[in-house]
Amino acid sequence: MSTQTDAADPRFSGLPGRPGKIVAVHLSYASRADQRGRRPAAPSYFFKPSSSVAASGATIERPTGTELLAFEGEVALVIGRPARRVSLAEAWDHVAWVTAGNDFGLYDLRANDKGSNVRSKGGDGFTPIGPSLIDARAVDPAALRLRTWVNGELVQDDTTAGLIFPLAQFVADLSQHFTLEPGDVILTGTPAGSSVVVPGDVVEVEVDDPASGASSGRLVTTVTQGDAGYDETVGSLPSVDDAQRVDAWGSPEAAGLAPAAETSATLTPALRAKLEEVPVASLSSQLRQRGLNNVSIDGVRALPGSGKIVGTAKTLRFLPNREDLFKSHGGGQNAQKRAFDAVGEGEVVVIEARGEHGAGTLGDILAIRARARGAAGIVTDGAVRDHDAVAATGIPVYSSAAHPAVLGRKHVPWDTDLTISCGGATVQPGDIIIGDADGVIVIPPALAEEVADAALAQEESDAWVAARVAEGHPLDGLFPMNAEWRARYEAERGSGER
Repeated sequence: MSTQTDAADPRFSGLPGRPGKIVAVHLSYASRADQRGRRPAAPSYFFKPSSSVAASGATIERPTGTELLAFEGEVALVIGRPARRVSLAEAWDHVAWVTAGNDFGLYDLRANDKGSNVRSKGGDGFTPIGPSLIDARAVDPAALRLRTWVNGELVQDDTTAGLIFPLAQFVADLSQHFTLEPGDVILTGTPAGSSVVVPGDVVEVEVDDPASGASSGRLVTTVTQGDAGYDETVGSLPSVDDAQRVDAWGSPEAAGLAPAAETSATLTPALRAKLEEVPVASLSSQLRQRGLNNVSIDGVRALPGSGKIVGTAKTLRFLPNREDLFKSHGGGQNAQKRAFDAVGEGEVVVIEARGEHGAGTLGDILAIRARARGAAGIVTDGAVRDHDAVAATGIPVYSSAAHPAVLGRKHVPWDTDLTISCGGATVQPGDIIIGDADGVIVIPPALAEEVADAALAQEESDAWVAARVAEGHPLDGLFPMNAEWRARYEAERGSGER
């Protein structure tokens, strides 16, 4: 199971020896799934290298140039005898020991890993395990307790009763695909409470069985600041955006970010129908009456065939191109691709391109992707590439120009889901975006219902005034209506006359 050298290696002092495989579960606790807003139908996994194992008392380095090193306290299973295609009923018999594990991850490296977690979770020291083994035969696998402390404060406290899948299921499931061998480790996922730690923090994890008193002891890891960073000539560099920060910290508030815009009205089907009916010009007028004069995304026009846009903003920010930054942020699953892959039904991708017309900010493939995701439209204060093909996709697109050049000529895709500037207007994620032939405006969600109702009423009164003008009445006193005309309008409106 291990060589003499491995057995003497202090990194593996909390295990029988160096594990051949470390398999980690992505999402397994109900509390964590609820926090993430999704619950898997079946377990999914990733591998961690055995070189990432560390013992209790070790340190973990946060590399230079990174900020999002997060802990995940977990129950670790250690396989005692080979398991190949074992049933759920017999799977637990192949587990020899249980202990504490900490599945550290560096969110700064997660985007380019594309789910493999090779770099983000495979670093040296990123898998502390131990310090003591609990006999799996002596505990109830559904009644183990997992607790994590940061600087002495309890931050995770859950039991295996809170798992979406029982511990034995991981063994049975994995054994369908490959042989689990003695000494292999399964990290069984983390509950809610995982968050970011910084140099100087001390993280402790303990697994115990309250019924018997058996305990792994506290697995202690101290975070330090590393001196080494990453070489851009051999691989992609760390990058983060606010979405990664929220995932790593656990919430916008914990990440020090403003929460998503508070809304007193969501974009319900009824509100959407009102906004579909009323022109942008009337909405703009009502916003101006409420003191909001700077809500127009200036300089953008609809591509041929684009209809009206009504949706909530999903924001994307481009920076001016700088070759070293494009090298680190422009390739792979960059911010632009992440935004179009994640846009939701009824959302509008709003792009900050600084009014730069010298390169495209999207092309036909991204427009097709947005339409397939059910997006309500795309707004960019930059240029569109593949102009005719984008127009032919059928998704409403509003842009300020067309240009044949690719993104990298002028832009670095930088960040998503943050407050941006587009066409001179400030746009926050969740703001309501409305666009028609007159242009595009931004409505704060909390005002949307009030503004929509007022704009509909304005449209009704304007139609009545237009009819009076068509009858030959002069504008003076009628547009806008004075008291006499207003009284006549209200009287006819109340009687049902038009």
